[in-house]
Amino acid sequence: MDPNEANQETGVNPENNQVDNNNMASLLESEGLAIDFPNQGEIRKGVVASVTPGQILVSVGTKSEGVITGKEYELIPSDELANLKIGQEIPVYVINPEDSNGNLVLSYMRAREEEGWAIVENMVAKKESFHSSIIGYNKGGLIVPVGGLRGFVPSSQISFSRRSSMTGDTPEQRWSKMIGQEIDVVVIEVDRERRRLILSERQASTESRDSVKDRVIDELKEGQVFTGRVTSLADFGVFVNINGADGLVHLSEISWDRVQHPSEVLKVGQEVKVKVIAIDREKRRIGLSIRQLLSDPWDKKAAAFQEGQLVEGTITRLTKFGAFARLNDDIEGLIHISEISEKRIEHPREVLKEGDTYTLRVLKIDNANHRIGLSLRRVDSMAYADMDWQSLEGILTGDDKEIATPKANSKEVTVSETDSKEAAAPEVDSKE
Repeated sequence: MDPNEANQETGVNPENNQVDNNNMASLLESEGLAIDFPNQGEIRKGVVASVTPGQILVSVGTKSEGVITGKEYELIPSDELANLKIGQEIPVYVINPEDSNGNLVLSYMRAREEEGWAIVENMVAKKESFHSSIIGYNKGGLIVPVGGLRGFVPSSQISFSRRSSMTGDTPEQRWSKMIGQEIDVVVIEVDRERRRLILSERQASTESRDSVKDRVIDELKEGQVFTGRVTSLADFGVFVNINGADGLVHLSEISWDRVQHPSEVLKVGQEVKVKVIAIDREKRRIGLSIRQLLSDPWDKKAAAFQEGQLVEGTITRLTKFGAFARLNDDIEGLIHISEISEKRIEHPREVLKEGDTYTLRVLKIDNANHRIGLSLRRVDSMAYADMDWQSLEGILTGDDKEIATPKANSKEVTVSETDSKEAAAPEVDSKE
């Protein structure tokens, strides 16, 4: 409470009251009866004389006890109030040396606060660390008591190791689990007028970012799964913090789908699950993957095909080593140049044209590498006659499995039987 407000409540002019006290002190001193009169704003040590509901009497060495009552009494926490004992020494702040009723008006909490400010100011000067515990939080950081005051630790001043354990998008999700945890802090800013007390855990910790990363790398094992937070995006991938150390999720490890830039699917601060796929302890690098924790859509799509099956494919791209054909949705297969025609050709465009659809034979399905090898020249091969007849019978009997039957392609192509050439052609990644 402001001293002037307290005086207004009691109806006393503090300036006149102070003059009267000074005159009385001078008179008593001249008579050899000096009494140590308290002064407004002074902090003294007092002894609890009595504790009753709504009032505490405290002896401060004057003729009569001072009183803690009204708002000053209500400000005392209930647990501290319950522990006050007669004869106990406590600090008190002098609000009014003498009110209209002749009472010495005191405050216990103001004294505690003033002592607290003195403590933290001394800590700033000496750069001392203080051991405390986390009692609360707000959207920007943690609340930690120091010297009876509530200090604030901004999120930027929280240690690397503690920040790495944060999860969630809301303050409650990030900070609530930390309440009650012990913490070492240093005071980095004190402003009494604004009642501002800023603390730092980072400056109290000897653990640097590099030492945290070294510790994390030493403890990591390939195959471990962590929940991390995206710290930055780059053209080649995204960095994710796990346990205080940043690891790289390469662009190819973000998703099973094609991603041009990480910003298409991720943002800084986003929480993601990652799998450790590589650890380079010498270069202090961590390789992570998001997609390896996701179900592979290829498995379901490729399950619709089997080796030897006839399929319809639309040519999407011609290269010097072959042609890519879309089978359905976004599944593509490669027709190697050696599997296009019985005749020797220099380039697939001699036979095929982009956009045209052909009946093709599935030669090989490589699920591990997401590749399907196709052939145009083996469509009429007798080596697959039994399978073709079974497929035809399935269609005639109403089998739901849709399998293309041999038919003339949309463009005239010379194709002959090649029973003696059944070796699968080399495959190339369809997502070149």
